Amino acid sequence: MSRIPNVSAPRRLGRIGLIALLLAAPLAHAADGCQVSLGRGWPPATENHGSAVEQLLAAKAAPNLSLTYLPARGVESGLMLIPGEGDWTLRHATASERVAAWNSSRRSSALELRVDQEVENEEAPMPAVLAQRIVASWKRALSALAPEGKAAEFHEQDQLIFVVDGLRISGVRPDCGPGESIMEQVGLMTEAANESASKRERRWRALEESLDELDKRLAEAASTPAN
Repeated sequence: MSRIPNVSAPRRLGRIGLIALLLAAPLAHAADGCQVSLGRGWPPATENHGSAVEQLLAAKAAPNLSLTYLPARGVESGLMLIPGEGDWTLRHATASERVAAWNSSRRSSALELRVDQEVENEEAPMPAVLAQRIVASWKRALSALAPEGKAAEFHEQDQLIFVVDGLRISGVRPDCGPGESIMEQVGLMTEAANESASKRERRWRALEESLDELDKRLAEAASTPAN
């Protein structure tokens, strides 16, 4: 696991959350191959929370790609690729406190969405060609992992909300096949957002290699007959 930099508590918690998600023990796979719990749209009972987090983390930006992490506990965070006139902006954003919180009193309890708060941002420029390749590859991969007609399901576990070029895919962390490559790229981008320019160049090369692997996995999956 990469060494966590000396950052403020909210940012550190958000980074720990994403890295813990990436390093979590893989879920059991079905005997006949890779299965993922991803579907299209919002999972039931998630849209209000997820929309509030997306809007808080994006602020006034309009990302072409976003990944929002909704943990069962702890602060929410996300990754975004935001188009620019030249380079794109890679942003890793973390809420200062948990957005979704239960406000309890002696008579009742209600879910409060705390959107009036500061956001901790880490940003880095990313070459436009690389960013555009990530958007195209993720959209192709996620479309295959969650085909039309497969709706997102509710999970009590940590949830991921992908929005790629208008396509919303939601569910739990994919840990095999093309989804594994996507999560590897999430880790590389999370680290790159907080690194020097020289270190980022190595991350970009690693991302290119991971995208090549993703293309290979997608081609293999497309050539494998369905059971």
